[in-house]
Amino acid sequence: MAHFGILCFPELGHLNPMIALGRELQRHGHNVTFFQIPDGQQKVLSAEMNCQLIGQSEFPLGWTCQRKAEWRNLMGISGISYAIKSYLQPLAAITLREGPSAITAASVDVLLVDQIISEGGTIAEFLGIPFISVSVTLLLNVEASVPPYIMPWSYNTSRWAYWRNQVSHYLMHHYFTQPILKLVNEYRRQWQLRPYSQLNDPYSKLAQVSQQPAEFEFPRRTLPPYFHFTGPFIDSVTRKPISFPFEKLTKQPLIYASLGTVLNGEMKIFQTIAKACYGLDVQLVIALGRSEGLDSLPEFTGSPLVVAYAPQLELLRRATIVITNGGLNTVLESLSNGVPLVAIPSSNDHPAVAARIAWTGVGEVIPLARLTTPRLRATIQQVLTNDSYRKNASRLQAAIRRGGGVRRAAEIIEQTISPKKSEINAETLTPKGLVKPPIRGPTT
Repeated sequence: MAHFGILCFPELGHLNPMIALGRELQRHGHNVTFFQIPDGQQKVLSAEMNCQLIGQSEFPLGWTCQRKAEWRNLMGISGISYAIKSYLQPLAAITLREGPSAITAASVDVLLVDQIISEGGTIAEFLGIPFISVSVTLLLNVEASVPPYIMPWSYNTSRWAYWRNQVSHYLMHHYFTQPILKLVNEYRRQWQLRPYSQLNDPYSKLAQVSQQPAEFEFPRRTLPPYFHFTGPFIDSVTRKPISFPFEKLTKQPLIYASLGTVLNGEMKIFQTIAKACYGLDVQLVIALGRSEGLDSLPEFTGSPLVVAYAPQLELLRRATIVITNGGLNTVLESLSNGVPLVAIPSSNDHPAVAARIAWTGVGEVIPLARLTTPRLRATIQQVLTNDSYRKNASRLQAAIRRGGGVRRAAEIIEQTISPKKSEINAETLTPKGLVKPPIRGPTT
């Protein structure tokens, strides 16, 4: 049996599916250890999994909550810029500095690296251990025929769209991701590794596993043969029990509205949702995604059922429509239950997820800048009454079941390392010996 180490972005949207994958590997008899800052460690330990602490002095408990409070009000490009400069870049620096020693001390055999953690593969190469890339967001693999993962554009095969995508990929790299890759390459040179030169270089050459179903992705032409779509990583055991007044649910069609826990927007968005549902023969449940400010909530039109957090997986089994900001986990969990969606995308990859909702016909999209009560009400009525959305959601539900989900992902990981076990034990599992890494990244 192998000892898997997991490097993962310390947000629930990343931790929940990665914990589900880790638990599945444990069920297969493997050891699993996460490497997390204090906020992420709390979530991992609550799932009764092993976790080694890194970055304790730089990222004290509550650091991610502070970042989320600042991030919550930023939309579009400004939100992406903030996430990279204030979140990903400092986390990359501490992971490169403290990760190698922690991973070596834990005697990890194989690293599973969240695709957004660009430094993970470099650490694995430095230590001489294999790594597998795991995509829990929209896959980040750059391809000219597909828009960048933050753009709201649909799939388009025209020459103009191809050129637009290429330019956008270049600008994203130059203005957003280059600082992190520059830091990573500084370590690679220090550790005598070949610097990255291509945008897809940080991803594993052994296996790449995505929790997207292939049917929820634009057509791809250049993914490597070792890329695998499996469908969502869901494990209900990892979710905290949440008290919910199920006795207050009626027999009306249930509309479940959740805008996530990071960028859950301003209260006025929820108020617009409530106004749009008022007068329709539906019951609205609003999950705010945060507990602060509950004592001073405004009145909501129509008296919907409003809670801080909801037992989402249970409610989705009863829902008729889900209103979402486009967070991938909520979208995939909805489609796993055959529930169509209305998306109000805000930032990060939400507009791109919403573009796939529209492209697959499983729901409708209203950009935040165009959100009005009449438009949202008309859209809800359209999705409620037009059976095509439910049929398309059921089609995706069937595809998700065929994909195998977290169990299939664990099997792929095992198959990737098992045939080469003797080769890995003899060569790649022997650390090269720790060389003191630079304390800081390149100066600018």
